[in-house]
Amino acid sequence: MKTNLTSQPIDSGVRIGHVHLKVADLERALNFYCGVLGFELQQKFGSQAAFISAGGYHHHIGLNTWESAGGSPPPPGTTGLYHTAILYPTRDQLADALRRVLAADIEIDGAADHGVSEAIYLRDPDQNGVELYWDRPQSQWPRTPNGGLAMFTRALDLAALLREAPSH
Repeated sequence: MKTNLTSQPIDSGVRIGHVHLKVADLERALNFYCGVLGFELQQKFGSQAAFISAGGYHHHIGLNTWESAGGSPPPPGTTGLYHTAILYPTRDQLADALRRVLAADIEIDGAADHGVSEAIYLRDPDQNGVELYWDRPQSQWPRTPNGGLAMFTRALDLAALLREAPSH
C-alpha cells in the first residue's frame, strides 16, 4: 500500500469512539474497569460481553470473551494493541484515577510528563496496556521556535500528582 502524505487531513471533529477488548474473564475485567477505574456498566450480554462507559454514553469500552475465554495474553514481540488511552478532563481527575489504582494495589509500569499531557501506564488483568492521562490546554503545549510541537518524555512526580486527588 502506497501512502500519500499529501492528501487532505481528516476532519478535526473526528474522534476514536470506543475500544473493544478481548478478555479471558469478563467478571475480572469488569472488576478492574468498573470497580477500580470507575466506569459504569451500560449493558451486559450474559457472561460473554459487557459495554461500559463514563457519564452514561452507550460505551467507551467493550469487553468480550467471544474468542478469548480463558485465554492468555499475546506473547511479547507480537503485533496488536499497544495500549488503550483513557483521557481524563482535568489533572485532579487523573490524580483520582491514580488514587484508585494505588488503593487496588495495581502495579504501575511507568509515568511520564510529555509536555502536552501527563500519563500513567499500567496493565489490566489481561495484560492489555492502559494509559491514564490528561491533556494540558493547547496554549501550554511546548513549541519549537517555528511553532511545531516539541513533545518530550520526562518523569512524572506521582507523589505531587496524588496530592491533587479529590478527597472522598
